[in-house]
Amino acid sequence: MRQVRRCASGIHHGCIGKKLSAPTSSAPKEGFPPGFANAFWFSLFNAFSFQIILSSPMILYAKSLNASATALGILAGMMPLLVIFQIPAAAYVPRIGYKRFVYGGWGLRVMFIFLMALAPLTGRFLNDGARLALILALSFLFNLSRGISSCAWLPWITALIPSRSRGKYLAIDAACMNSGSCVTFLIAGLLLGNQPHPWQFAAAFAFSALTGFASLEFLKRIPDAPVPRDPAGTSTQPVPWRELSSFPPFRKLLRMNIAWSFAFGGQVAFTAAYLRGMGKMSEGAILIVSSVFFLGGLLSLTIGRGLDRLGSKPALTFAAGLWLVIIFGWLLVAGNIVSLHMTLVLALQFLMGFGASTFNMANVRLAMVISPEMGRTHFFAIFSVVANLTLGLAPVLWGVLIDALGAVNLEWHSFGVNRYSIFYLGTGLLFVTTLSYMRALEEPTAARVEELIRDILVTSPQRFWARLFTRL
Repeated sequence: MRQVRRCASGIHHGCIGKKLSAPTSSAPKEGFPPGFANAFWFSLFNAFSFQIILSSPMILYAKSLNASATALGILAGMMPLLVIFQIPAAAYVPRIGYKRFVYGGWGLRVMFIFLMALAPLTGRFLNDGARLALILALSFLFNLSRGISSCAWLPWITALIPSRSRGKYLAIDAACMNSGSCVTFLIAGLLLGNQPHPWQFAAAFAFSALTGFASLEFLKRIPDAPVPRDPAGTSTQPVPWRELSSFPPFRKLLRMNIAWSFAFGGQVAFTAAYLRGMGKMSEGAILIVSSVFFLGGLLSLTIGRGLDRLGSKPALTFAAGLWLVIIFGWLLVAGNIVSLHMTLVLALQFLMGFGASTFNMANVRLAMVISPEMGRTHFFAIFSVVANLTLGLAPVLWGVLIDALGAVNLEWHSFGVNRYSIFYLGTGLLFVTTLSYMRALEEPTAARVEELIRDILVTSPQRFWARLFTRL
């Protein structure tokens, strides 16, 4: 890569071959800093909150307002789309600091959740279309504040965590998030039940607001970290975004994330829509079934504990291969080859959670590994924006396609060709593309996929039983 001059990111000429290939960290060599446990409590209460607003409960509320698949796609894609504001926001992080920047944005978004809790109660003077427009507007403001403030989160956490403990952190964080999400979906499912009334949706959104408010207290207790003195905001020269994104290991990671986002984007939302529409399942049943997704996410602990030892690349490959199996299962169901049994739905939801959580942990860890300390905020901004922009566009585009194919209902050699079977077939092909891009990822210390599978099936169970019998 051609050299660049000293710039706002703090990257010096000649550092592309040195700094970028061997990032350093100001964090301690091992362990977490005092007070860092609050980050895990924050993750738990944050999961209680955001899963109501950003996932199936909100999708089902929009569906109750007769939202089209395109509107559902916009609602599902809004959060990742608005992450694009990380790019201009990154320049302000050094002036404000990591902690203050994140805390301010999270506080704003909690305020918008309280307003969302009032929206279902406006049915006396607003029709369904107006209430849907109100929810879309509040969701935009919620996700805008989140998108801006989140640019400081990963650099902050990366600065606090030693490199040898990042896989451990991601595993514990995933456990907190999946545990909180599972509990949230069970509560929402029991609260909404069959044919929920507006006040029941309002109660679910109020639960989200209150737990989001509680998460702010834990966020405030997380120790702060100093921002490097010479990143963006301390120089008048422009940030060399093209040079940063062209760094070979980083470019390959971005390319893989684009393919993954188009394959994965919309899976949760449109699977819920399929179960509600063609599957004829109630809102409460869908949410309770969806809680199994997060139980599967807890299983990813078996992989997360070994990320620092085995590397991210085998975990990414394993996750993509698992998603091919999942998509094949949904394709058979949507194509009327296999009937929609509850056991099958639960199994697919469990595997979806396992595959998604495994990918997220390994993906973020690999970004941490290849992003240097100098200019880290901008590297993470590029990483988050590229991944989330495509993750936001995907459900919108899939929603338009599903609406356009709404009247299609054909049969080809006993296989039902309809809008959902076409959706799963298309995403399956994109997962194949993702798998091919993963082969090109650069991680010299990564183990083979076979070693990861052996660790999951043999080493981890043996370690569990050994610890159990030791305690007994």
